[in-house]
Amino acid sequence: MHLKHLSLLNYKNLESSSFDFDPKINCMVGHNGVGKTNVLDSIYHLAFGKSYFNPITSQNINHEADFFVVDGTFEKNDKEEQILVSAKRGQKKVIKRNQKPYEKVSEHIGFIPAVIISPADRDLIIEGSETRRKFMDGVISQSDSGYLNDLINYSKIVSQRNSLLKYFAANHTFDRDTLEVYNLQLNDLGTKLYKKRVDFLQEFVPIFNKRYAEITNNKEPVSIEYKSQLSHKTLSKLLEDQLQKDMVLQYTSVGTHKDDLSFEIEGHPIKKFGSQGQQKSFLVALKLAQFDFIKKISGVNPILLLDDVFDKLDEQRVAHIVALVATNELGQIFISDTHAERTEKVVKESNQTYKIFKL
Repeated sequence: MHLKHLSLLNYKNLESSSFDFDPKINCMVGHNGVGKTNVLDSIYHLAFGKSYFNPITSQNINHEADFFVVDGTFEKNDKEEQILVSAKRGQKKVIKRNQKPYEKVSEHIGFIPAVIISPADRDLIIEGSETRRKFMDGVISQSDSGYLNDLINYSKIVSQRNSLLKYFAANHTFDRDTLEVYNLQLNDLGTKLYKKRVDFLQEFVPIFNKRYAEITNNKEPVSIEYKSQLSHKTLSKLLEDQLQKDMVLQYTSVGTHKDDLSFEIEGHPIKKFGSQGQQKSFLVALKLAQFDFIKKISGVNPILLLDDVFDKLDEQRVAHIVALVATNELGQIFISDTHAERTEKVVKESNQTYKIFKL
């Protein structure tokens, strides 16, 4: 699978741009602020129906315009597929496949597999649990639409239960029967999510460990630990035990929406004890493992978007990643960089076809 053609209209700072891409390597080069990252983000938008960097739709529209259009032509399984994402201020975003609109964005997730490696990934280490949960959920959802639907429904019920708790507090009332309806639904969905996350990590962690060892030449042991309250109790029991606390807080304080991933190096949190270089290697290994996992499940090489990758890795390691294209381990790659000569030197060594776009 690869992206053949891309047209952008009023997408962020790109008023009107179009590109015909090489099926292997494509490089966006130019000074900071010219829109290199925005081109990569528009491709991510075609895959996921949202920006990687700013999920607020209206903020992806050019300041001088009232709408944006991102239009991509892909070749997948020897067939052309057109994906179009458009948004108008004040209106709902529209995603079309071959000119037919999707009813829900979730129906599109997984059709165009893609992985992005960006300096913004550092949030996975330094931010709170929600960022790491989103990463885990995003990887699973690309290959399991049932999981994505369960996740959406679970989030809705948590919101409804929270509204009920607020209603109880505001009206000095309590209705156990109504609360129990939500508890039962949360237990059912939350248990399914928990089991799928456990299964996913059993498969994902060995892939990650292998990638980290390759990047660092087996320098130090790393691990990913799944932290969930459901490891010790059923969600029904947790909700019952925390009822008084939830009544005071007026929100649901337990469940799979509180799960986290612990990233460790030599048995210690990488956030506190990992050097900057170790953290960068950890994040790249995490994303390459995401690539490997999606490829294994879907049978398709995801598109790999390397945003400012030289900021994350030295030239030698970037060359190692690009060289994987030649072995067919990777499919189509998009690279953004401020130094055209540096980028061209690396891609030339891969002995693969490539295009360089100077923005």
